[in-house]
Amino acid sequence: MDKAKQWILGKKTLLQRVGAVALALGVWQALAMAVGEQLLVPTPLSVAGRLGTIWQEAGFWDTVWFTFRKIVAGFLLGLGFGLGFGALAGRFPLFEILFRPWAVMIKSIPVASFIIICLIWMSSARLSIFISFLMVLPIIYTNVLQSIRSVDGQMLEAVRVFRLSWPKRVLYLWLPQLKPYLLSACGVSLGISWKAGIAAEIIGIPAGSIGRMFYDAKVYFNTVDLFAWTVIVVVISVLFEKGFLALLRAGFGKGESL
Repeated sequence: MDKAKQWILGKKTLLQRVGAVALALGVWQALAMAVGEQLLVPTPLSVAGRLGTIWQEAGFWDTVWFTFRKIVAGFLLGLGFGLGFGALAGRFPLFEILFRPWAVMIKSIPVASFIIICLIWMSSARLSIFISFLMVLPIIYTNVLQSIRSVDGQMLEAVRVFRLSWPKRVLYLWLPQLKPYLLSACGVSLGISWKAGIAAEIIGIPAGSIGRMFYDAKVYFNTVDLFAWTVIVVVISVLFEKGFLALLRAGFGKGESL
C-alpha cells in the first residue's frame, strides 16, 4: 500500500512539474505572439529549432567545456576554502572575528563591481574561476560555521566523557551535523556560481567561452541565439547541481553506514 501511495505521489509530482513547464512555455509563446517580433522575443519553437542545430557547429563543445571547467573549478575552490575557513572559525573564535569583515564585504559588494575590479588584476580567461569562488566562499563558510555552533552541548560532553578519537568524532558527530547545512549551502551556491561565472565571462569576454557567445549574440542582435544559449546554461547548471548533490548525499550515506 505504501509503495502504491508513493507511486501515485510520484506521478502526481511529475505531472505537476510537466504542467508547470507547459504553462511557462505557453506564457512565453503568448508573449512572443503579442510582441510579434522575433528580434525582441523569439518563439519557443524557433529557439528549439536553434538548439537542434547549435550543438552541431564547430567549437560548440569546446565552448561548453571551457566555461564548465572554469565555473566548476571556482565552485570547488569555494567549497574547499569555505569548509576549511568554517571549521577554523568554529574552532578558533579569533579567526571568525578576523574573517568576518571579509565575509561581509564579499556578500555585500555587487558582483559586477568585483568583476570590473578583478579584470585589473587577472586575465579574462581566469576571471570566471575567481568570481565563482568568491560567490561560493561566504555561503559555504557561513553554513559550516552555523552547523558547528548548533551542535548540542550534551553531545559534545558525551564525546569528551567517552574520549572518542577524532576520526570517530568526525564520523559520528560532525558529519551528521554538517550534512543538512552543507546540502543547503551547495544547493544555493551552485546556482549562484553559474550566474556569477557567466556574468564574469560576458563582461570579460574571454575567447571560446559561453559568455563570449552571449556577447556576440547581443552585438549582432541575434536574439534566438541569446535565448538558445540561456537554455543551454540552465540545463547544464541544473544537471550539474542534481549530479553533485546526488554524489554528496551518497558520500554522506557511506559515511553514516561505516
